[in-house]
Amino acid sequence: MLNLYGSDGRIQFDKDRDAVRAFITTHVDPNTKRFGSTAERLQYLIDHDYYERAVFEQYSPEFLDTFYARAAGLGHEFATFVGAFKFYRSYALRSFDGATYLEDFTQRAAAVALALAAGNEEEAERFLDEIVLGRFQPATPTFLNLGKAQRGEAVSCFLVRIEDNMESIARGINAALQLSKRGGGVALLLSNLREEGAPIKHIENQSSGVVPVMKLLEDSFSYANQLGARQGAGAVYLSAHHPDILKFLDTKRENADEKIRIKSLALGVVIPDITFQLAKERKPMALFSPYDVERVMGVPFADVDITAHYDEMLADERIRRTMIDARALFTTIAEVQFESGYPYLLFADNANRANPIDGRITMSNLCSEILQVQEPSTYNTDLSYAHVGRDISCNLGSLNIAKAMDGDLAASVRSAIRALTAVSEATRIDSVPSIRRANDEGHAIGLGQMNLHGFLAREGIMYGSPEALDFTNCYFMAVAYHAYRASNELARERGRAFGGFERSAYAKPAGAGNYFDRYVNGTETLEPRTSAVRELFARFGVTLPTAADWADLQRAVLQSGLYNQNLQAVPPTGSISYINHATSSIHPIASKIEIRKEGKIGRMYYPAPYMTNENLDLYQDAYAIGWKAIIDTYAEASRHVDQGLSLTLFFPDTATTRDINKAQIYAWRKGIKTLYYIRIRQQALEGTEVAGCVSCML
Repeated sequence: MLNLYGSDGRIQFDKDRDAVRAFITTHVDPNTKRFGSTAERLQYLIDHDYYERAVFEQYSPEFLDTFYARAAGLGHEFATFVGAFKFYRSYALRSFDGATYLEDFTQRAAAVALALAAGNEEEAERFLDEIVLGRFQPATPTFLNLGKAQRGEAVSCFLVRIEDNMESIARGINAALQLSKRGGGVALLLSNLREEGAPIKHIENQSSGVVPVMKLLEDSFSYANQLGARQGAGAVYLSAHHPDILKFLDTKRENADEKIRIKSLALGVVIPDITFQLAKERKPMALFSPYDVERVMGVPFADVDITAHYDEMLADERIRRTMIDARALFTTIAEVQFESGYPYLLFADNANRANPIDGRITMSNLCSEILQVQEPSTYNTDLSYAHVGRDISCNLGSLNIAKAMDGDLAASVRSAIRALTAVSEATRIDSVPSIRRANDEGHAIGLGQMNLHGFLAREGIMYGSPEALDFTNCYFMAVAYHAYRASNELARERGRAFGGFERSAYAKPAGAGNYFDRYVNGTETLEPRTSAVRELFARFGVTLPTAADWADLQRAVLQSGLYNQNLQAVPPTGSISYINHATSSIHPIASKIEIRKEGKIGRMYYPAPYMTNENLDLYQDAYAIGWKAIIDTYAEASRHVDQGLSLTLFFPDTATTRDINKAQIYAWRKGIKTLYYIRIRQQALEGTEVAGCVSCML
């Protein structure tokens, strides 16, 4: 009924609220175990191995009583049926036979807050308020797992380098198994592997290339999952200048031979500036042998700045190369994206120009928003570590922009940074020592955002308009400022900065390339460009940081450092957006009433947050808004985000490969660091549309 217009031609939003009440009263309540008191409930859950005893023993029984009463008193209600269904199906603790619910939303939030606070009562109350009131939502692994005795890790995803030797390949496959078992998505770098036909021990035509490794990884991900709660998920990244690049892309074609076809593994291509330049100049591009590059240049292929060294490598006869048409490569990428949505794209030079950390970014993750520096590991013949390098774990959570603006933005950012840091500090990935080392030394986190479209529409602003772009710039600038302040505060409290801080752009002298110079010297616009946005921030009581504020922060960071190597990353926020009633990430909605298919349950209908019958015009979908406005929005945000943003592009069913290439070139020129999925609107089949339906597109 929500998806069918009423007799008055209006969307029947009340039917969704009726569905929530019916779901709670007829399904949830009868299947929920009841307890006489908080103490009785916690004792039962701890004694029966549902809750982790150590989490709750950090607090007194008296505090736990008042804490859970506080949680219940915050008055949480699900705004939509999909939100309620998603929570109880995917997040709520249930009995081991799955028949009985042992938590509601506030009790799940309470357990997570208690675990994050690690015995700090005031911190626990702040985390609880932020989560239950919808201002901050931890990512799925954190919200799903913390406090539970039978659980996976609280970390969202992992990134692992593979070097050009069998020991590293074996370790990479083991990492895929171990990390998938714990519930995280895993991305692996393949750019350093020698190509098909390359020599092994000087014997020509011996290497099998990257595709067989991809098949091994795909099988690993399908085998390992987190107690059946989350299927294993993986991605692999390859340089556009790797000789196997066309074979790599062919694995995703619909008509690919089953021997090479990759069904569930995500693909990403790393593209430097030189690739675009060669395509623009209609020149052939060289694919360089990683084996030769490492032998000649002394560093793995992925660590070479291809744009800077392209001519040098092209002129060096010791480095074998094959030539392909640069424009044809972009056409092939677009063709494969039409068929599969893959590959993701990492614009390597854009990412590295914006990178404040010493070292080179060579890959991204399963959702293309994590951009961090890694360090290769080396191994002994028995697969033990000769040198433990640095790989990446993603500690994620997102602010609901609308709710954060409604409250105290600075306080929400501070609490979110502390909560994500707590995830980092509590994480021990001993099965992959390179991830353990990087996490211990860097405490890298990724604070994300969601509900941009919902907030803009609620406030009467059209997505992609000058006012929307103005707000996006100012909001992300403010979040960055408060995030850096919070990390600096943590550095002072802990008495140390992240490992390698002294080599970062944060530690350079003021005025001599310091990361914050652009905010201090006026390069960045610190005030709203439009009167509407100036009035908007004033109405919400949000004070934007001035150049003087940034200068004070710069001095504080130079004195005490930052505790977190990385601070922001904007993920796609799928499931957590539903339970938080927020539009996903910062891209536009895909439909006014989204249709979701939930296995045997059937179709469900999700209305866009804050949409009413009076503001429907502000809820144009992403296909109608178009890719240019989306890229412009992400470009405004990207300037203030030290990592990446998961950017999906949406095209009408009339789009061509040329349209996709135009969008990719525009994104690259706007400084976008990564592109996530490509979505093509499917054309409705003749005779299948339902009269009076809000969302009829199949």
